[in-house]
Amino acid sequence: MFVHVDNRRRSRLHWATLLLVSVCVVCFVSLALMHPPERVSWLLDWGTIPANIFDIKQPLLPQLTDPALLRLFTALFIHVEWTHLLGNLLFLAIFGLPAERSMGSLRFLTLFLVGGMASNLVGALSLAGVLRPIIGCSGAVSAVLGAYVALFPRARLGLVLPLGLYLEFVRVPAFLLIGIWVLLQLLFSYAGPSYGAVVWWTHIAGFLFGLLFALFSRDAIVRRMRH
Repeated sequence: MFVHVDNRRRSRLHWATLLLVSVCVVCFVSLALMHPPERVSWLLDWGTIPANIFDIKQPLLPQLTDPALLRLFTALFIHVEWTHLLGNLLFLAIFGLPAERSMGSLRFLTLFLVGGMASNLVGALSLAGVLRPIIGCSGAVSAVLGAYVALFPRARLGLVLPLGLYLEFVRVPAFLLIGIWVLLQLLFSYAGPSYGAVVWWTHIAGFLFGLLFALFSRDAIVRRMRH
C-alpha cells in the first residue's frame, strides 16, 4: 500500500485520474463478460495491431493519416489480465494524483492520452508486420512516471509496510517505486500467461515523452501553482 502525503490544501476538483481509472475498469469488466470468440474479435478490432496499421513497403507519411490510427487511442483502455490492469492503475494512482494536482486535469489528461498514443505508435513501428495487438495503458503510465520525475526529481513517497501485527510507515525515493514498476513489467512479461508480450519500446517512448512534456510545460505549471 502506497500513500502520498501532501500537506498543501487544494480546492480545485481533480477528475482526470479518476476518469481514466473508471474507463479502464469498465472496459476490463465488459471484456471479461464477453464470450471468448467475441473478446478476441474485439481485441483485433480495437487493439493496436502493427501489421494492420503500417505497411513497411509503403511510404510512412501517408499512412500517418489513416483512420486506423484511432486504435492507438482505443488500445490504451484494453486490458485482458487483471494483474496487468491492477499494476497499471496502482501506479497511475500513486504518481498520477500528485502530477495532476500540479499540472491541472486537462494538461494531465493530455499527457496521458497523447503520451500513450505516441508510445503505442513507437511500439507499432518497432513491431511492423506483427499481427498480435498492443493493448493496455503501460505506455501512458510510463509517460506519467516520466513527467513525475521531471516535476519532482527529489520526491519521496510514503510506503506502508506490514510487519507482523504492525504497520510501519516509511518514506522512500520515488525512483525506488519506479524501479518496482519496471520489475513488475518484467514479471508480467516473463512469468505471466502473455509470456514475452511486453512491448518495451512503448515504455521507453512513453517515459521520454513524459519527461519532455513536463520540461516544456514547466513554466506554465509553475505559474499555475502560484495562483
